[in-house]
Amino acid sequence: MNYGICPLSIVPIRLEPADAAEMVNQVLYGEHFKVLEIRKKWSRIRLAHDKYEGWIDNKQYKEITEENYSTAEERMPLLASDLLQMATSSDAHVLSLPLGAQLANLDLTGDHYDGNFISDKKEKSAFINTALLYLKSPYLWGGRTPFGLDCSGFTQMVYRLNGHALFRDASQQSAQGEALSFIEESEPGDLAFFDNDEGRIVHVGIMLHDNYIIHCHGEVRIDRIDHTGIYNVDRRTHTHKLRVIKRIL
Repeated sequence: MNYGICPLSIVPIRLEPADAAEMVNQVLYGEHFKVLEIRKKWSRIRLAHDKYEGWIDNKQYKEITEENYSTAEERMPLLASDLLQMATSSDAHVLSLPLGAQLANLDLTGDHYDGNFISDKKEKSAFINTALLYLKSPYLWGGRTPFGLDCSGFTQMVYRLNGHALFRDASQQSAQGEALSFIEESEPGDLAFFDNDEGRIVHVGIMLHDNYIIHCHGEVRIDRIDHTGIYNVDRRTHTHKLRVIKRIL
């Protein structure tokens, strides 16, 4: 088994080993992973924090030892807490770091960072302030940063920045937590899931106060939610059909 770490700001994870293949996820700076398969130009990896698998360019990661990987596994997450920060490499180059970059493994990347970070678990009441940091961030399939993210990347990162783990995809996240019977039972920080005509979970957002929801649809935005689903005032229509609200914490 081989192991790696991301030494760059953001690295795309692709569905297939090709530059033109669909981006399904991203590796953020400092995140470590197992390398399951190595080809001439591409490697198939499994992220440590959520077990997500996909292909990354061999030029975009740094190999580490099994001992380094085990050490990284034992560390608590230490995440960049600003929308954008800078690190300095050993050869004095400046590297931009997005919100949520993993800083616990700086000794493995060889970089220096002296900005703000968060490391503790927070109560659910703190989730909304974190979610609002992403407001107006554009939708990007497979994205996980304020410069572009998808609906489940948004919810995963909000929870991760507060010390709690979610799976990567909306369908996977919908299997976590406890289902609520009524929308009136929901609390800010609970997750609402939405399905398509075939009954497949295709969207997720974070509940706010007073029947509002923050979610990523075109951009991270705040909309009304009722028993039918999400109501978009701008378009004067329901855009997503409510399936279930889950309490993760």
